[in-house]
Amino acid sequence: MTVRVLYFASLKDRAGVAQEAVEVPSGSTVEGLWTELTRRHPALADFAPRPLVACDKTYAQWETRLDGVEEVAFLPPVSGG
Repeated sequence: MTVRVLYFASLKDRAGVAQEAVEVPSGSTVEGLWTELTRRHPALADFAPRPLVACDKTYAQWETRLDGVEEVAFLPPVSGG
């Protein structure tokens, strides 16, 4: 299945793209997708802490399965003052 991956802020800079389509096997999780993305875009590998993630515009956990998910967004944590 294909999911659309969206990158925001500094993650977009590290990946070098704002979005991309990624083929993932059935049963994949957000964490498995992130592992594939760090293989494709090595600059993502040392990003800490882990980014926030949303599946189909709803915040999700790293264990969330991607079956039926069309869009996954990765957002860096924000800080403010």
